[in-house]
Amino acid sequence: MKLRELAEKFGCRLVGNGETEITGVAEIHRAGPGQITFLTNPRYKKFLKGTKASAVLTGSEIKEIKIPQLICEEPYVVFAKLLALFYPEKLPEPQISPKASISKTANIGNNCYVGDFAFIGENTTIGDNCFIFPGVYVGNNCQIGKGTVIFPNVSIYDGTVIGRGVRVHSGTVIGSDGFGYAFSKKEMKIYKVPQRGRVVIEDFVEIGANTTIDRGTIGETLIGEGTKIDNLVQIGHNVKIGKYCFIVSQVGISGSTKIGNFVTLAGKVGVAGHIEVGDNITVGAKSGITKSLKEPGTYAGFPARPYREWRKIQALIDRLPEIYEKVKRLLKS
Repeated sequence: MKLRELAEKFGCRLVGNGETEITGVAEIHRAGPGQITFLTNPRYKKFLKGTKASAVLTGSEIKEIKIPQLICEEPYVVFAKLLALFYPEKLPEPQISPKASISKTANIGNNCYVGDFAFIGENTTIGDNCFIFPGVYVGNNCQIGKGTVIFPNVSIYDGTVIGRGVRVHSGTVIGSDGFGYAFSKKEMKIYKVPQRGRVVIEDFVEIGANTTIDRGTIGETLIGEGTKIDNLVQIGHNVKIGKYCFIVSQVGISGSTKIGNFVTLAGKVGVAGHIEVGDNITVGAKSGITKSLKEPGTYAGFPARPYREWRKIQALIDRLPEIYEKVKRLLKS
């Protein structure tokens, strides 16, 4: 595909020879003739002088290089689109394996793939153009929307609702019981609280590998449209996550907490139960959210607090050994 065609397709400004033929995408230090590379991090700019790529995708014009440039407002977004263009995902051809176990009351849409040893329960509906990979368990009374991909060995419990264009990666469990128990001081026993709710996952959500999403005790656990959940995330019962959030690896969200829209929880963030995190909030890695956060902005630390405040406190903590030595000298004098 010619560079000028790519510029037109993705709304980029072209600098240099538009007739350059592009056949793929590669990293700066590995790209060769016919490939376009990308610069989304200024730290890698020094490698451009030695790259063998035929063109570069960037956010602003770079005067000191000779290869053609595609300049766009959101280079990382265009990079993602280029990858999808040149390296489309290869999914299995539509077919239903004779080794799959499918209930007679299940409804499978058109052009679906159901792999070996998949199980689909009673009164479950699978939309058109879905891919259910080998070893997937889908319980009774579930709904899975059009174009959804469920990768191998995912377990989807009864009553789960999954929207259109969702991707669920291997080993994930959706709809298992929430961690609900009642302790009787009188009897000195722990009683399980029956978990009778469900999980609802809206359109275009992606869920990484080995993540767990518990069903509601009553009502539902909700994952909002377009939200992206990483590997190894735990989402408790009756949690509500808004639209277009990023939930990064090893985050744990306790039950009945509400997360707003456009929220990012970085790796290993812990969120207490029965609180709210408002819209447009980012929380730094390993932070602990112990109470509701309502104002948009960036937070960090334990307990989570506004980022600038946390930085000031951290700077003081880092100086404690120095301050301690000064105090010791003062006490001796």
